[in-house]
Amino acid sequence: MASAYRSPFERLKTRYSDVDLVCPKCGYDDDDGEWQAVTTGHVVQYRHICPSCGAIRRRTISLGH
Repeated sequence: MASAYRSPFERLKTRYSDVDLVCPKCGYDDDDGEWQAVTTGHVVQYRHICPSCGAIRRRTISLGH
């Protein structure tokens, strides 16, 4: 049985992918897209690249001290 546990970062990535996939630059609605997440250990950066115009959007969360 798969665990239902997801980290807060995974839940936030899912939230972005569920509600924030319309490109503010060209208006393209990327229904099948998702945000990607990368971490350095001190920063988590979420990124979405618009498949229509190539615009890159980022959301950054600092875990720093």
